[in-house]
Amino acid sequence: MLIALDKYGSITIPGPLRQQLGLDEETYFELTLIDGGDIHLHPVTVQRTIRLNEKGLKKLDEARNSGTGELPDWMVQDMENAKAESNQ
Repeated sequence: MLIALDKYGSITIPGPLRQQLGLDEETYFELTLIDGGDIHLHPVTVQRTIRLNEKGLKKLDEARNSGTGELPDWMVQDMENAKAESNQ
């Protein structure tokens, strides 16, 4: 199957192949370069995590023990303001 790299550096996996593999727009891949220049793409699941300081852990415990079944406003706000950690 022949595919092209676009001007943004992206490739498109043809629809029939995405359907056959069960891939959707939320699929992440691990890319590995193999000897000889071959590229291996392997679908992976990304598990998002958060890190809390002692104050955050205390608030999380309060939320868990609140019995309301809803997230507290502070947690909803923190989730909206959350940013990915940079490894750079």
